[in-house]
Amino acid sequence: MSQTPVTFTTIQGIQTAEVVHGEGKPIVMLHGWGANSGLITPLAEKLALMGYKCYVPDLPGFGQTAAPTISWSVHDYVKWVIAYLDAHQLDNVYLFGHSHGGRLGLILGAEHSDRILKMTLADAAGVKPKPSTNGQLRLRAYRFALNTLQRVGMKPQAEQLRTWYSERYGSADYKAAKGVMRETLVKVVNEDLLPYAARVKRSTILFWGDKDEDTPLWQGQLLEQTIPDAGLVVWEGAGHYSYLERAADTARVMDHFFK
Repeated sequence: MSQTPVTFTTIQGIQTAEVVHGEGKPIVMLHGWGANSGLITPLAEKLALMGYKCYVPDLPGFGQTAAPTISWSVHDYVKWVIAYLDAHQLDNVYLFGHSHGGRLGLILGAEHSDRILKMTLADAAGVKPKPSTNGQLRLRAYRFALNTLQRVGMKPQAEQLRTWYSERYGSADYKAAKGVMRETLVKVVNEDLLPYAARVKRSTILFWGDKDEDTPLWQGQLLEQTIPDAGLVVWEGAGHYSYLERAADTARVMDHFFK
């Protein structure tokens, strides 16, 4: 298949890169944190051959799409997705979301179900991880020390502590994010989306890798129990990008589900 060109459109004042594959029923496909449309392309190309038109944008701050000018919450990203649908005159679509894109799907399925026909989420984020006892104690001690330094006016020392802590204990995503995107990441990951999952109004299939270490399988099992009409497909041996490791199988299941 020849490579589909990247095109640009302006959504909410943000120059947005996107790739559109195929013709037919519309699927909007949302990538994960730190990823881009290129990591959705292998799945989109397979779905395009099955008669779907796959809209694959680079979300703001990723790929070739400009970052927002201020830090965003997950709800700001959802508003952006709705603006993206409006810009393409898409009244309702099938939705695919991976990881961070799955996080957006949980809110879209709860708050904007009139725009979604059916939903497929792969290794979706949005369930807060279980904190370890040591991690909780360490975080409590860090916050106490940071607040103390700030309260007594030792701002340089407070900033040194903040830098050391984030480098020592921050996630890979946190370390990679800079400026407004680091602030955005903190907002996004600290919101528990299970209450939204419980209000999802559209049939949903969850794809999960049983070796996923970023969003472990128990989170997928919990989402299956929480979303009113959901099924869980577990790809054995696959990790956090389970839909890529099993792209042909994922496309086949999606096609059957959508039809």
